[in-house]
Parts: sequence; structure tokens; C-alpha cells
Amino acid sequence: MTKKVAIVTGASSGIGKQIAKNLFRNGMDVYALARRVYKMNELDDLGIHTLHLDVADQDEIDEVVSQIADEAGRIDVLVNNAGLGTFGSFEEVDLSEGEYEFKVNVFGMVKMIQAVLPTMREQRSGRIINMSSMDGKLASLMGAWYVGSKFAIEGISDSLRMELKPFGIDVAVIEPGAIQSNWKGIAIDKLMEVSGEGPYAAMARQTGDFFALAYKFASTPRVVARMVDRAALARRPKTRYAGGAGAMPMLWARKVLPDRCLEAV
Repeated sequence: MTKKVAIVTGASSGIGKQIAKNLFRNGMDVYALARRVYKMNELDDLGIHTLHLDVADQDEIDEVVSQIADEAGRIDVLVNNAGLGTFGSFEEVDLSEGEYEFKVNVFGMVKMIQAVLPTMREQRSGRIINMSSMDGKLASLMGAWYVGSKFAIEGISDSLRMELKPFGIDVAVIEPGAIQSNWKGIAIDKLMEVSGEGPYAAMARQTGDFFALAYKFASTPRVVARMVDRAALARRPKTRYAGGAGAMPMLWARKVLPDRCLEAV
């Protein structure tokens, strides 16, 4: 049988690299995409295809996806994992930074989906897996830009799932909690750079301390990779998969607590 073909963005480290490994071990022909190609030698050694891709560059997305479709002849799974986190007070984050957050997290995802859809529609099958977060359901202090991008991913995914059902294409969302990665350190550094001084300084320190505490209990990237496995391989995947430190209790709290109570927590 022809191997199923999977594309994983943001695959040079952490969660993305583990997702690529898992899908490969599950028998898929995997294309791992990232800006830092030099960090994917380990994936090359396994037999995973590695290619340069900046999801903020829409022309490059078209070129890379076209290359994969020509080489592989099909595209069965797209995992939109590439993303970043911009933290700081809403007032102090420069508008250009906020725009870039959405350009990567939202419009990069959208463009990847648009690029693979002609192939998936033609073969009448496909699986699109979008990386959200528990912050796609929950507000996060000093994280309005990041939270906004993840809320957008949730809504786009739900609308898209209905739109693509007649073509045999399914859409699932992954909602991780705290996961071991470089993301936490980068987010805290950015938070303190933007809001470490001035009217929001005390709140920035409080938020940074919370991040540092929460990520002491962070889960490994394998937790997320296993959720992606289920979303990619299940005959009838769920619309959402949540897991990792803090995700399940916080998402449960979102369902049962009033907004003001949850904000106090």
C-alpha cells in the first residue's frame, strides 16, 4: 500500500519534532518543515524529509507544499504546529508584534490549509490538525495577543470542519496544557522586556512567577504527540484533544465557573 503522507510545521524542536517522529514511527511518510533546518539532522537520520519553511512567508508555503505534492503524489495529514507566544500588557505590546503573532499563529495556519486543500479534495480524504492550547478556551493574564490567536484557531477549525466534511476531510484541534519546551523561557523574557517596568510591572512579575511555577510540572512533548497520533489515525477522530499539565482541570473549570470567578482563580 502507498504510505500516507504527513506534513508537520514547526518541527525543528520540542513538540513539532516529537510529532514528526511519532507519525513516522506509525508508518507515515513525513515532511518536517521549519525555519531552523540545521536543528533537524536527527529527523533526517531517521528518514524523515526536512525542508525549510517560514509560515509567515505565503509564497514559500505555496512552493513547499507544491513540491511535496509533486514528490509524494498525495497529502493525507497536515499538522499546523508552528507558532509563537507574544506576552506583555495589551497596551504595551507594539501593534507590529501583535500583527506578527497573528501572521504566524493564524494566517500561517490558514495559508497552509489553503495550500493542501486542492490535493486533499481531489483525493477525497485528509486530516487537518491545528495546534491550539488550553488558552484557546481560557483568558491568560498579559497574554491577550497569544490568547486571541488561539481563540481564532478554535473558531476557524470548527467552521472549517463543517465546510470540508462533504470532501472527506476532517479537522481536529489539539489543546495542550503546560509542555516542556523553549516556549516558556521565550514568553517570560518577552513579557519582562515589554512590561517589566512601568504601570504593569507588578502584574508582569506575578505572571512570570506563575509561569515559572506552572512549568515545573510541565508534561513532555510526547503527551502532545500522542494526541496528534490519535487525531491522525483514528477512523473517526474527536473534534478536540486536550492533555498535558493543567489542561483538563482548567478546561473543566472553564465549563462550570462563572467568568468573574475563573478570573479570580
